[in-house]
Amino acid sequence: MSRFVVLVHYHELGLKGRNRPSFERQLIKNITVALKAVEPASEIRRTSGRILVYPSSYKQGRAALAVLVKLPGVARVSLGEQVARSLDAINPAALRALERSEPFASFKVAARRANTDFELDSMTLNRELGSYLVEHTEGKTVRMKEPDVTVHLEIIKNLAYVYAVSERAIGGLPVGTAGRLICLLSSGLDSPVAAWQMIRRGAEVVGLHFSGAPETPDSSSYLVRRIADALEPFGGLFALYVVHFGGYQRQIALAVPEKLRIIFYRRLMFAVASALALRIGAKGLVTGESLGQVASQTLDNIVAVDAVATLPVLRPLIGTDKQEIIQRAEQLGTFEISAQGTEDCCTLFMPRNPETHARLGEVEALWQELPHAQWVEEILGVLLP
Repeated sequence: MSRFVVLVHYHELGLKGRNRPSFERQLIKNITVALKAVEPASEIRRTSGRILVYPSSYKQGRAALAVLVKLPGVARVSLGEQVARSLDAINPAALRALERSEPFASFKVAARRANTDFELDSMTLNRELGSYLVEHTEGKTVRMKEPDVTVHLEIIKNLAYVYAVSERAIGGLPVGTAGRLICLLSSGLDSPVAAWQMIRRGAEVVGLHFSGAPETPDSSSYLVRRIADALEPFGGLFALYVVHFGGYQRQIALAVPEKLRIIFYRRLMFAVASALALRIGAKGLVTGESLGQVASQTLDNIVAVDAVATLPVLRPLIGTDKQEIIQRAEQLGTFEISAQGTEDCCTLFMPRNPETHARLGEVEALWQELPHAQWVEEILGVLLP
């Protein structure tokens, strides 16, 4: 009996050895949640390096495919039919797959059997199925290199899977398999991309946004929430916290030399993020910094800021240039949101000539003169009442 099936292929999970089953269970859980946006699948199961999703119709399978190609941990998604393991069932299913691929002029067959107990080997399957399709199509040619359509056949255990629709997905690891991180998330271009990079590696990412309120309008918080919505199809944020940071920036601006303001703003942000991480079980911090991109991102300034963090600070974009970041933001759908621009803590009380090579000893001495521990507790008291 034929039924529509979505085949979820994965790569890295297959290299996990004894831990592989736990990664597969998490991926199945994530698939189940993700598909609720289109239609709950009637059945999801695992077989020989594939996860199988059974939609109610071909149209619903298309909708499921569009969701799953964005899901971390998925390397490729294919849509076709599951049929009996016989040429009498395989041949017409392959013809139907071709018919759904119109218009096209050329095709080829790519068969693979995972079970050697099937009487025909892959080469014979290619020849037999290809001959059937040539006989039952008019005006179509077989082309082995760069055909318009490739009809895939996979023999797995006691069933056959036939499909011509197959799209590359984003890969990575399933969200929930790599621990929890806190991302210092602005409404700019960089940090949303950095957040996504870590989501794609399986982390639960908590967004922590520092707004310039009450010294500036709180419009940056609105943009960050829109960014969080844009990231949702790609695994999404685990949670989002917003800090009204402008008042603390004003106090810092009055207490430290103008050129060092940015260093101290960021040290307080890192101190807050580190304290919040300990409260919610996060194992590290994430930023969107790229080496040398702005004054705060020189090596000396990174050292001066990192000294206050009590957890590892991950910078997935550290060697990435701006054009690469823009390209990824466009793919994620965050570029247009970030490009709107708004007043936030990053533009508040900015020095005219910021320090680019801060001296750690000087920074530490000034830091001890500030009531930073009190500020951190005040902020956490609002975030975690």
